[in-house]
Amino acid sequence: MTQLGLPDEILACLFDLDGVVTRTAVVHAAAWKEAFDAFLRERGGDQRPFDAVADYDEYVDGRPRADGVRTFLASRGIELPEGTPDDPPDAQTVNGLGNRKNALVLEKIRTEGVQPYDGTLRYIDAVRAAGLKTAIVSSSANTVDVLRSIHAEHLFDVRIDGVVARERALPGKPHPDTFLAAARDLGVDAARATVFEDALAGMDAGRSGSFGYVVGVDRVGQRDALYAHGADVVVDDLAELLTGPAGPATKGGAA
Repeated sequence: MTQLGLPDEILACLFDLDGVVTRTAVVHAAAWKEAFDAFLRERGGDQRPFDAVADYDEYVDGRPRADGVRTFLASRGIELPEGTPDDPPDAQTVNGLGNRKNALVLEKIRTEGVQPYDGTLRYIDAVRAAGLKTAIVSSSANTVDVLRSIHAEHLFDVRIDGVVARERALPGKPHPDTFLAAARDLGVDAARATVFEDALAGMDAGRSGSFGYVVGVDRVGQRDALYAHGADVVVDDLAELLTGPAGPATKGGAA
């Protein structure tokens, strides 16, 4: 293992955004809850409200927006017409409900701001200093705005986000296609790239894509689940992976 806590053969690091680089997962969860609960109230009937922890982790975290809508509604036995990506936020469609959530999260980000995880930024600096390539891989269509808000756009050689995935018709997590696209754009085989994820869907993507190493970041107390979904190591903060003068030794160890 290198001083970055990675196997010697790793040449590239592929980072998820929400929950790994930025503290926006809780903002997304709150926006989903507001959007889904309002929809369920409008629909009527005995529908359990959206759980911002359990339902978020199981059905929407890490997934493209429309996939999250479909997956959660299916858990409640609800189907909606797809609509189109331009549907207004009050449209009773998959895209409309997704756009309602997006409007809410943008407002929350605008009013509350975005904070990075300092340990992650420190780790990325060490990765780049060691000569490894970097990519940001996110289902969010707001990735550029978020990175600019924390002055971190320059830290990534490649960006595969919700906008790029739509342009290239790439299925989102738990499929590995967005991570595989990032590795290809960096000119690196998947076997020589590491995936950094906090979402269970992201773990599934790392495992099914046969990446060289998969790092789970446990922000919400789901260490066992991250391992079960394919993590090679789980840490609370990426700075734990640094060894030597750059930082403390890893606490997680390889599974």
